[in-house]
Amino acid sequence: MRSIADVFEGKSPLPDALPANPFPIFKTWLDEAWARKQQPNPHSMALATCTPDGIPSVRMVLCKEIDTESGYIVFYTNYRSRKGVELDANPRASVCFYWDHVERQVRMEGVVVRSPAAESDAYFATRPWESRVGAWASEQSRPIASRAALLEKVMTKIGDLGLSLPALMLAGDRVEVPRPPYWGGFRLWTTAVECWVSGAGRVHDRARWERTLESTGPGMRPGAWKATRLQP
Repeated sequence: MRSIADVFEGKSPLPDALPANPFPIFKTWLDEAWARKQQPNPHSMALATCTPDGIPSVRMVLCKEIDTESGYIVFYTNYRSRKGVELDANPRASVCFYWDHVERQVRMEGVVVRSPAAESDAYFATRPWESRVGAWASEQSRPIASRAALLEKVMTKIGDLGLSLPALMLAGDRVEVPRPPYWGGFRLWTTAVECWVSGAGRVHDRARWERTLESTGPGMRPGAWKATRLQP
């Protein structure tokens, strides 16, 4: 006869003894999602922000860096966009990763600070030239009359940068395009991480880690993680 554990066995349950740091689990799951090549952007995540008066908004962004030891992730955006403005006014956010093909989810909550300028410069330089020019041309989240008007802005900005479209198309990513001062990274320093694995009969496996953060000005000093297994 099958045991109760056999009946409700999940695909890859969390370890019985939860680790002190949840980030190695998150990094392993993300690496496995990449390796399966079934999801075009396994590093995509839903980012939720909120205005100071409590109006929420959510959108998909890409997680570009992970600091497993310190416990933060990095995403990039236009600081003048809706999310950028909301994060400057209310620097708390939540993200959710979901890998449908392996039935795993990771939720994170925490405090957001701008990335160091040098870090944003280094990442911006790795982007395709089209994306770098686009970052200059687009006043993200602002209205515009038409797609044609947007493309005209791109052409104008190419000229403003002392470049030309033929030169860009010929030289490609070798062309140097500086980072706009209003574009860069945000570090989400996590105060909570929750890992979820689908289980048979909807008896899922779920655990949550929480910690405190102390601001040090440019960064954070994290406390120790406290792990708790949760009912599904």
